[in-house]
Amino acid sequence: MSLAHEVSFEIDERIFNEGGKADRFWIIHTGTVALDLHVPGRRAAVVDTLGAGELLGWSWFVPPHHWHLGAQASSPVRAYEFDAAAVRELCGKNPELQHEMCTYVAGVIAARLRSDRVRLLDLYAPYGAGEVP
Repeated sequence: MSLAHEVSFEIDERIFNEGGKADRFWIIHTGTVALDLHVPGRRAAVVDTLGAGELLGWSWFVPPHHWHLGAQASSPVRAYEFDAAAVRELCGKNPELQHEMCTYVAGVIAARLRSDRVRLLDLYAPYGAGEVP
C-alpha cells in the first residue's frame, strides 16, 4: 500500500484554507510554503514559512481534523502528499508507530507555536517584546 505520492504547487497556489477539512498532509521536498492566519477585514497574516524537509499540515492528526491555519506556495513546491485517513488507520493498528507519530507531530506543534508567538510579538508588540528566554 502506497501512502504517499508526489505533487507540485505553483507559486501563489492556495494549498488549503483555515477551517477546511484536513484530510491530507505533506512533506515538502523543494520550495517554500507560507502559513497564514485569517484576519477579518484585513489580508491574511503570514505567521510562518516552511521549506524542504518540513511537515506541512498537522491538523489531520488532531480531531476535529480542520486546518488551524491556511497555506499558500510562496515559490514552486514539490512535496510528498499523504492520505491522512490511511495514516491514522495505520497508526491505529501499530501502537509504536502511533507513539512515534504523536511525538513527532507534538514536536512540530510546539516548535511552530514558539516561532509564531515570537513572530506575532515582533509584528504587534512594543520593541523587544518578542524576545523569548
